[in-house]
Amino acid sequence: MAAVDTNVIIRYLVGDDTEQAEAARVLLDAFSPEEPAFICREVMLEVAWVLERSYHFTRSQVAEALMDLTASDSLTVENSDDVAAAAHFYRQHGVGFSDLMVLSAAERAGATPLYTFDRRLARMEGVELVGGKAGSTSQ
Repeated sequence: MAAVDTNVIIRYLVGDDTEQAEAARVLLDAFSPEEPAFICREVMLEVAWVLERSYHFTRSQVAEALMDLTASDSLTVENSDDVAAAAHFYRQHGVGFSDLMVLSAAERAGATPLYTFDRRLARMEGVELVGGKAGSTSQ
């Protein structure tokens, strides 16, 4: 099994560099259910961040792109259930995708509640705000 980096996925999804986009398409089309490509969760985190920050995708567009990647039979996405759950909630809530991945991993491990100082994340089920006073809404 081979692995694919963030920039290949971004070129495949966005197509802003036509030469690299075509090379990414040819590469990804060469993988199959019998010989899938591996995408680690860090790549999925980077893809979400780059699509939102650099390409101004909406949360819904980011979630759809991530869900499409996890649904592909030719790709093996690490912790795909966590990615799918995080993408689902990412569409609906003002919580960062990486925070939702942390929550999903904690839930999968049976490690709840998840304690945080992040007020936005603390609104999610299974999360508790530490001390009831968070200084900011970020990490």
